Amino acid sequence: MNPAIDRNVMADRLVFEDRAYILATRESAGGRGVNASCVIHAFGGRTLAIAPYGGKSGRRLQELIGACGFPVNLVKIRNQIRTNLAISDKQGLTVKLNEAGPRLSGEELARLEKTVTTALANATWLVLCGSLPPGVPDDFYARLIAVARARGVKTVLDTDGESLLAGLEAGPTVATPNQQEAERLLSRALLTRNHFIEAATRIRDHGAESVVLSLGSRGAVGSFEDRLYEALPPRVDTVCPIGAGDALAAAFVWAMSRTRDFPDAIRWGVAAGTASARLPGLAFASLDQTRAVYEQVEIRSA
Repeated sequence: MNPAIDRNVMADRLVFEDRAYILATRESAGGRGVNASCVIHAFGGRTLAIAPYGGKSGRRLQELIGACGFPVNLVKIRNQIRTNLAISDKQGLTVKLNEAGPRLSGEELARLEKTVTTALANATWLVLCGSLPPGVPDDFYARLIAVARARGVKTVLDTDGESLLAGLEAGPTVATPNQQEAERLLSRALLTRNHFIEAATRIRDHGAESVVLSLGSRGAVGSFEDRLYEALPPRVDTVCPIGAGDALAAAFVWAMSRTRDFPDAIRWGVAAGTASARLPGLAFASLDQTRAVYEQVEIRSA
């Protein structure tokens, strides 16, 4: 719902009150939904990306996303879409600055909702990704979850704040918050293994059928049918962690669509996130790169 032009800068170092030098810059189509489609497409899955676009930055999004190779359905809006800036250095430090996004009118929102509901006829999963731009009610994702459930389409909820809370109450198939999003939802810090396990259970109690709590370099905790799982990644040198959570959610859906094996899908998700974090800039690991890490991810009951 809130795509972006991602401007990614690689610097020699990130420091305060001293100069640093830009080593490389890259511009790409961004937003969690776009990132998820990139990963699923690269893994050989079939995906349709739906998003609003408008203004000069929207035309640039058309150009960039058109080169990605997967089908898209972009819905025209009046205002410009946002531009996000990410700066990473060679030590793996990252600063990410996101704009809030364009304000949508009621008519534009209705066209987007109709586009999504029409596409459900050919879908097995609906992945609802990212923040909601200004003018979109907090229950927008919840409404789509209800429509998808009525049509037998599984749903993944990957968002934050009030839209996460409202979406959970609609009963998504899977919710995939990261640690910071879970802390905001539960109004508490999550520091230990026991905290993570308790958090996955409490988030599921909000209404999701299953939960995958993404924990960055610590892997993930999954809650499924009253069972808890931990996915522990190998130690790797992190170059840029931006987008790793998007890769995790996308690879999880890809794996679930193939085998419907929840623990194995978490293993694939953690492998994709870990493999992507080893790459410079905002980049996503290939299936072969992910498979190499998958062999080293440990799954165990929590």
